[in-house]
Amino acid sequence: MSRQVASGPLAAVTGATGFLGRQIVRALGEMGFGVRILSRRDPVEPLWRDLTPEVVAGDLDDDAALARLCAGADVVIHAAGLVKARSRAAFDAVNVGGARRVAQAAAAAPHVVFVSSLTAREPGLSHYSASKHAGEVAMADILGERLTVVRPCAIYGPGDRELLPVFQAAAVSPLLPLLSGTARVSMIHVGDAAAQTVALAATRPSGRIFALTDDRPEGYGWRELMAEAARACGRTPRFAPAPKALIHAIGITNDFTAVAGVTPMLTSAKVRELLHPNWAVAPEERAVGIGPAKYDLRAGFSDTVSWYRTAAWMKH
Repeated sequence: MSRQVASGPLAAVTGATGFLGRQIVRALGEMGFGVRILSRRDPVEPLWRDLTPEVVAGDLDDDAALARLCAGADVVIHAAGLVKARSRAAFDAVNVGGARRVAQAAAAAPHVVFVSSLTAREPGLSHYSASKHAGEVAMADILGERLTVVRPCAIYGPGDRELLPVFQAAAVSPLLPLLSGTARVSMIHVGDAAAQTVALAATRPSGRIFALTDDRPEGYGWRELMAEAARACGRTPRFAPAPKALIHAIGITNDFTAVAGVTPMLTSAKVRELLHPNWAVAPEERAVGIGPAKYDLRAGFSDTVSWYRTAAWMKH
């Protein structure tokens, strides 16, 4: 397995090859950390440039691999998790059971950072939100004050497949739907989410829960979100309210697709998350002293669309 020789503190990372995890590894390297990751195989990641992490072969079900990952680490960042699954049991197996195993393996680590989700604020909304909240509790029970929990809001950016359909629609459709006229949604570019996570890993504000967001913690309305998505694609659309009954019907229909063996993103549970009226971030939820976000929504969406086009994920 590849190894990195570094004189700085050692960070051990799960979920390092995921959408956010790749950026966390890059940010750790830029801050001078040595990095050790858990992976089933040696990854090839252009984002890491000259960084060559040490790779521990294994996954969250492998207690021996987790022990090797965490041995001697100055900080453990647990970023692995499921964002879609067919059942609560499937979510819990990874988002709760995996979190508990990481906490047990990191019992000697001075500091552990758990990447949760802002949806954990509302565990009754969905199996996902419930599993992330339960993962927080499981890790806190073992680690106590040595645990820092970060709750990213909606993350977007280069490499994101979940919001890709939104940008694809914004690039070609003359009419875009508005899911709500009053709801607020906080957003963060993946690079900023990684930078804030690493800043908190370095400063060790243990025993706390922090929300990660851009410099508009009060969030955005759906009209502004869709308008900026269209603008990033060079379009000026018209808008139409999307009937909530129709959105719920689509989610329920997709629930049956999940039972049939495919796990779509827009399930009835995800609809409940999307239609929740308040994903804004209150001042007391934010961390202080971690610096401003690099990307506002306009710059972040433009960066995202540019990446999609360069990667040939979007043709328009």
